[in-house]
Amino acid sequence: MKNILGRHLLVEFYNCNPHILNAVWYIEKFMNQAALACNATIVQSSFHRFEPYGVSGVVVIAESHLAIHTWPEYRYASVDLFTCGGNIDPMEAYAVLKSKLEAQTAEIQELQRGNLDVIFRNLPTMGVSQEPLIEQGGFTR
Repeated sequence: MKNILGRHLLVEFYNCNPHILNAVWYIEKFMNQAALACNATIVQSSFHRFEPYGVSGVVVIAESHLAIHTWPEYRYASVDLFTCGGNIDPMEAYAVLKSKLEAQTAEIQELQRGNLDVIFRNLPTMGVSQEPLIEQGGFTR
């Protein structure tokens, strides 16, 4: 894999169970299960159910985030799985959600985020190190 900071999966889930898509407690539970399945560290989750239907929410993970928006009336869910770190596999989160939402079909686009070759090439050169500026919770000086 390229020298990147993270992987971002843009997922379209089609023909899902509309009752699940409209149940905020299921959506939050399944999104947290997906985060754990991909080996992520959950920081916080926040979900909201809309009237008359639909759920939106995010699971903030130490390695980035997982977000979802549902349209039960169309049996559709849009999901972003953005993960950083070599030990995290967003495809595992995808597999959990496809199963739990009972999606009949899905489409995935994967973006590689934070190309380090480009980042380092574009850093100002005067006195700037190629090393990360933040180490172990504090700025390097």
